Amino acid sequence: MKNLKTGRRGAIVALGLAAALGFSVITPAAQAAESTVDIGSLYEPVNLDNTAGGGQGVTEALNGNVYEGLFKLTDKGAVENLLATKVVKTDGGLTYKITIRSGVKFHSGDAVTSADVKYSVEKVTAAASKSARKSSLKAISSISTPDAKTVVFTLSSKSISFVYNLSYVWIVNSANKDAANNADGTGPYKLATWKRGSTLSLVKNDSYWGTEAKTKNIVFHYYTSATALNSALLTKQIDIITSVQSPDSLEAFKKAGFTVNNGASTTKLLMAFNNRVAPFNNVKVRQAIVSAIDNAKLLKSVWGDYGTLTGSMVPPKDPWYEKLTDVNPYDPARSKKLLAEAGYAKGFTFQLETPNYSPHPTAAAFIKSELAKVGITVNINVITNDTWYSKVYKALDFQATLQEHVNDRDVVWYGNPNFYWGYNNPEVIKLVAESEATNGTALQAAILKRANRIIVKEAASDWIYLYPQIVVASAGVSGYPVNGLNSQFFAYNIVKN
Repeated sequence: MKNLKTGRRGAIVALGLAAALGFSVITPAAQAAESTVDIGSLYEPVNLDNTAGGGQGVTEALNGNVYEGLFKLTDKGAVENLLATKVVKTDGGLTYKITIRSGVKFHSGDAVTSADVKYSVEKVTAAASKSARKSSLKAISSISTPDAKTVVFTLSSKSISFVYNLSYVWIVNSANKDAANNADGTGPYKLATWKRGSTLSLVKNDSYWGTEAKTKNIVFHYYTSATALNSALLTKQIDIITSVQSPDSLEAFKKAGFTVNNGASTTKLLMAFNNRVAPFNNVKVRQAIVSAIDNAKLLKSVWGDYGTLTGSMVPPKDPWYEKLTDVNPYDPARSKKLLAEAGYAKGFTFQLETPNYSPHPTAAAFIKSELAKVGITVNINVITNDTWYSKVYKALDFQATLQEHVNDRDVVWYGNPNFYWGYNNPEVIKLVAESEATNGTALQAAILKRANRIIVKEAASDWIYLYPQIVVASAGVSGYPVNGLNSQFFAYNIVKN
């Protein structure tokens, strides 16, 4: 067989000979389509519903793969039509009439209607919703469905980010009453099986309305440590790591012939203060803490030469990015001076709520050591994700907490005094509102830069560093996203040769 001619004629000869001998030949294209790509991750979903606290793992596995929105946020950060085909904006930007793509069905076979769109958006904005984007859609005053393929949104105030914010809303089947355990989307993949604690498998949707997925099966494998995840790739149990959480194995990956990609991250590690309670309601105390911690040293100890110091919540991918690390620079002497001016010359003690997975415990230990040098005692309380959500996010029962925030354009949450960190500055609230009411993106960016400078000057949080976005894959694998904005990981273009 290896001596047969190549090219179109050779392929025909090979197929003819194969038929005569009674077996089939799988061409490279067919091979890719029928193969399985194994993806490794540390982020298993808590459940399958992104409005019910599913975590970043549910976004990584299902967003764009199983579920789709009216609009799509691409891996490069652009917003494109997806299930929406036409948008007509009227009434000075207060009314959006959106036409839904025809012929789209859920995996269950039900047709997508405007009623499903209305249900999906209201699911995100409901009081019980755990969606971080709930507040971003608060301008919606009503949703009407004049026909099965038209949905009309009426806003109470202009929102330049409205279409962008809708890209976060999955269109779900209103008939699916158990979205936490059963996925019924419109995407190029269907949910096959979910073995909790182990794998989540997707299979190609042969009835997909758009361009079909390039690989038949996608399997997400979940690991509880970065070491185990890295080892799985090195031993070829998996084909890709969605986001490397430790740089220790990068040289080994390179030497073994794996492809190491350093994309554009939007994931920030921050220490969030509860701005409602003493002493964190004192600006000088917050500034003192930020100046007491050598974030550059911490970043170097965790990530080596990877990662970025930004000095704020805004990553470089956002249109209003400015590097602001010099606003409250690392300066222990400045820290001690600010503490004395705030009435805490002898320091104080506080509890730091710390998620139990890497790199949070390491960061917490470093912060404790740094703050001890200026007289502040830190008690570290290591907690699970579930406890963090109930204790910190919902009950607001904390003084300070470590947490990673994965979304882009999320500095606007500092304009919401009801958000878990409780930062409440009337000027920032006003500026964030003004930025949404603008008619142009340049003006929006200028206003949000002003707001961000105030937020940073007042040290509303300590933005420790921006994670690197390192995707590592076997050399024969292509078509995967490298930026992973907001933890999404589009799998439909991945091919394994």
